[in-house]
Amino acid sequence: MKQKNPRKTSEAAEENPKEFLADPYGRKVTGLRISITDRCNLSCIYCHNEGAEGCTCGPIGHEMTPELICGIVREAAKFGVSKVKFSGGEPLFRKDFEDILSCLPPLKEVSATTNGILLEKRAKTLKAAGLDRVNVSLDTLVPEKYEAITGAPAGSLEKVVKGIESAVEAGLTPVKLNMVLLKGINDNEIDSMMEFIRPYKGKVILQLIELMDIDPKLSKYTIDSKALEKSLAERASEVRVRHLHHRKKYIIDGVEVEFVHPMDNSEFCAHCSRLRITADGKFKPCLLVNDNLVDVREARSPEEIEKLLRLAVSRRKPYYIPIKVFEQEKNQLEEKKGKEEKWVQK
Repeated sequence: MKQKNPRKTSEAAEENPKEFLADPYGRKVTGLRISITDRCNLSCIYCHNEGAEGCTCGPIGHEMTPELICGIVREAAKFGVSKVKFSGGEPLFRKDFEDILSCLPPLKEVSATTNGILLEKRAKTLKAAGLDRVNVSLDTLVPEKYEAITGAPAGSLEKVVKGIESAVEAGLTPVKLNMVLLKGINDNEIDSMMEFIRPYKGKVILQLIELMDIDPKLSKYTIDSKALEKSLAERASEVRVRHLHHRKKYIIDGVEVEFVHPMDNSEFCAHCSRLRITADGKFKPCLLVNDNLVDVREARSPEEIEKLLRLAVSRRKPYYIPIKVFEQEKNQLEEKKGKEEKWVQK
């Protein structure tokens, strides 16, 4: 496996892109979220498989090759994309993950989301290949609950904890713990999770995630997001707002807690700057939409990848948006399109 030193931070990213890719609503795409496999060793009750319906990955050979993945990232980087997050399934199922990391162009940040079970033995090699940090899915610190939520065999939670420790030691920081909140199951463990990360002194961040109850059967587990945010705000000594999705970060007794609130949140969508790519090689303009995908597997040149990249970005549209605002922007877009067509006819 060819490895290289970890890539630099922002100064290594392309500072003067020839242009930025912006969708019809003016949202610039500055990040990619790439699923590199749909295979996984867990079966979490809330899993949405990155929004992929009927992914045609099947056997390992149907997954995107490292060459295609890196070709996509190289083209995107020319347009100011500076952050890439890899996901799955479970990305560590890819034995060539380090090879994928090694062939990437300079970027501001390269991260991965993992369930952590396989992380302990790979943390150092992933860091050496160019991974900057990881998100680790961890919904509970109670073994029985963990097994019930994820379908994992006994002893798996211990492996996740060891994976987190190895990630911190390897410098894959800050490690973000992704805790999907489930009413009546783990919503009483927020303080316990805060105490769990406290000894890491800022190298581990707690990221609370609102359940995406796409499946009606999950609606009973949905928490009261407004009540939670109010409680966090009351306890926080400081509240910060990230540009990405306008997420709020709460500093509580020296511990950083971030809340991800995607459901029915027009502000979340209005500040989305990511384009997704499915494990079987399709650009996915929105997590919750499946009828506007762009297949990039047949691209045979950088120019073809660029063309398909532009097409996918042109199909991006906020999923949650106030109807009045949507109608206003829709009319503006139609008016602009009409003027352009008249200009072409002339």
